[in-house]
Amino acid sequence: MPWILACALEDIDPEDLVRFDHGGRTFAIYRDPDSAVFATDGLCTHEQVHLCGGLVMGDEIECPKHNGRFNYKTGEAERLPCVMALKTYATRVVGDRIEIELDD
Repeated sequence: MPWILACALEDIDPEDLVRFDHGGRTFAIYRDPDSAVFATDGLCTHEQVHLCGGLVMGDEIECPKHNGRFNYKTGEAERLPCVMALKTYATRVVGDRIEIELDD
């Protein structure tokens, strides 16, 4: 599985996310209050809306369209209308860069 450079650590404020597009796919890269980083698919499983416009609250991302929520650390859907989990991806910080492991 290849590790792909997604962004710089400084590109994401704690308790926020950024959009990352690669190979025709969209991902969301998150930074929690302790500066740990996480990655999920970037589109809501309910209606394929970009999650980058959503609000990060604790361990959750709220979809900007219908307010469904996901746990961005596990991918689990936590509030309707979302019922299908987001796919999650391994992340690592190398120096000041965030990389995600993709399953090409």
